[in-house]
Amino acid sequence: MMKTTELRAKDRAALNAELSALLKASVGLRMQLATQQLTNTSQLKKTRRAIARVKTILTEKAISNGQ
Repeated sequence: MMKTTELRAKDRAALNAELSALLKASVGLRMQLATQQLTNTSQLKKTRRAIARVKTILTEKAISNGQ
């Protein structure tokens, strides 16, 4: 998981790629949870929060550019 300062330094394309990767990871973790293969359930919470962090930064960048 990346820190907020590292995410803010990225451009929109990189943030969208990061978001896509996190969403794929989230689906994989949910599948592991459903099939009882997930041993570290805290990864779900960390991934959800990372997704929210990236979405927030994308929104901040859109607002700061007047879009």
